[in-house]
Amino acid sequence: MDFNRRTFVAAAAASPVLLGAPSAFAHFAEAPVLKIAVIGCGGRGTGAMVNAINAGKSSGCTIDVIALADLFPERVANANNALVEQGKKALDASRLFTGFDAYKKACATDCDIVILATPPGFRSIHFKEATEKGKHVFCEKPVAVDGPGVRRFLEAAAVSRSKNLKVVAGTQRRHEACYLEGIGRVAQGDIGKVVAGRVYWNMGSLWNVPHAASKSDVENQVRNWLYHAWLSGDHIVEQHVHQLDVMQWVMGGHPELVRGVGGRQVRTDQALYGHIFDHFGLEFQYSGDRFVFSMCRQQDGTDGKVEEMFIGCDGAARFHSGGAQLTGAKPWKFAGKQVDPYTQEHVDLQNAIVRGTELNEAQQVAHSTLCAIMGRMAAYSGKDVSWEQALNDEEVLMPETLEFTSRPQAPVAIPGKPRA
Repeated sequence: MDFNRRTFVAAAAASPVLLGAPSAFAHFAEAPVLKIAVIGCGGRGTGAMVNAINAGKSSGCTIDVIALADLFPERVANANNALVEQGKKALDASRLFTGFDAYKKACATDCDIVILATPPGFRSIHFKEATEKGKHVFCEKPVAVDGPGVRRFLEAAAVSRSKNLKVVAGTQRRHEACYLEGIGRVAQGDIGKVVAGRVYWNMGSLWNVPHAASKSDVENQVRNWLYHAWLSGDHIVEQHVHQLDVMQWVMGGHPELVRGVGGRQVRTDQALYGHIFDHFGLEFQYSGDRFVFSMCRQQDGTDGKVEEMFIGCDGAARFHSGGAQLTGAKPWKFAGKQVDPYTQEHVDLQNAIVRGTELNEAQQVAHSTLCAIMGRMAAYSGKDVSWEQALNDEEVLMPETLEFTSRPQAPVAIPGKPRA
């Protein structure tokens, strides 16, 4: 991505809350109505639905949720209850969809926007359907778990642009005031040429769902999706994609090569933690002898660190959620108004739809996802992996069709050994 001062100003201008402007639609006699379908009604999908409803207060839109879809009925019911808690009417049974084809039914409604928040393995399949049906999309990150999934998503992204559809990804730092201003300053040269970086997401463990003997392999793995690469991509893809997205933003594009290590030292119980790693350490190489070091870890009792730092010829820049600072020749520290980025990304999407302004982050988030996938490939294999290798890789982790049947758990990757 060629991020410069002009694109920074354009991004900020699309965000009236960040700039303190009045509602973009104050001239409408009545508030524009945007209808939303939610696909994936777990914690993140329900949270995104609430964020979208709250965003309407800033965008000047009336937000109507008209369909809820999920593989599991209890999650649809929970999201429906959350609607009532937001002061909305509960949806009747004809607008509640469950099962593996629920996403198709939701996309077939007269919604304007589809929220995609299922486990990431499903994302490219669901995005393709939403795009074919002409829907604007809020798409959680990451958007695929393998090379074929990224390619499918990129093909659908091209279709979405041809239809002038608006797409916002769940890489919320792209809509966060401190990042927008700080990276705008980096782009205009305040720390000089950027030559290196360090990005981290180190933390403890997350939730897990124990295996239930009464359920099929597929259902057990979907319910415990974080720990299966065919569903999550591993935690480097599912979570660390945020830092790798910032890396691409600051470095001006994708890396040429990655090498690295990883493994599982703590989360070794396969019944609870599937087959994914619990730590990665990677070096992403860019043209001109530039590089970014990346570390992510999910191990209880360890120190946490979630931030991005970049070194320039004339200074350094450090970012974390809620803060940004430049040191060196032109020191600066963010002191502006900080708006909740999880809501702001929906404000920006709603504004773009009603105004008809350009906003499509599909290719951007697909490239950030591929960065994470190539990192996983390098750590799993112990081999250097190029951007082209990852993009053109033929290994399919996520099947296009599923049912609740047996599915043996994938073995833990061992560097130096061929893929199973």
